[in-house]
Amino acid sequence: MKNKYLVFLFFLLFINREAKSQIVYSTSKGEASFFSKAPIEDIDAHSQQLSSFINTSNNEIAFVIPIRSFHFQKALMEEHFNEKYIDSNKFPNATYKGKINEKIDFTKDGSYSVTATGKFTIHGVEKQRTDSATLVIVANQFTLIGSFNVSLKDHNIEIPTLLFRNIAEIIKVNFNAIYSPYQKDEKK
Repeated sequence: MKNKYLVFLFFLLFINREAKSQIVYSTSKGEASFFSKAPIEDIDAHSQQLSSFINTSNNEIAFVIPIRSFHFQKALMEEHFNEKYIDSNKFPNATYKGKINEKIDFTKDGSYSVTATGKFTIHGVEKQRTDSATLVIVANQFTLIGSFNVSLKDHNIEIPTLLFRNIAEIIKVNFNAIYSPYQKDEKK
């Protein structure tokens, strides 16, 4: 299942291009979480199935995360999230495809503040956005750490009037991904 998402990301980034001319880094075990602070009850969910690619030759970056990979402290919250709010059967993934704006020397160790501009899609609604993160490069391995806010109404995620005090209108999303050089499977 995870390989399916990696293949999806790879084709999003590199279709119609020569793979040999690219320096690609990937992860399939990134972490993502989101938090909703609300008057009645905080909502906290975590996933360890974030997949991502970075193409260092052109700064393209892509993420995909299966919505059902988010787990909550309460089973009922998880059920409501998937069935009533996100409709994860119809919209199974959250995706992002964009480009890192800064020119980075990916061969040089260091910590870099970066921004990326691209399209974030959740609940079937795509939005253009620019967000910031920290990119740490150590010994040919990258770590990308960041957070961003998602407005529920921007993505047509409706909260029933009876529950409006249970869920915040803006959700903070955090992510942490460790990338290694992508190893293309040569078996064919």
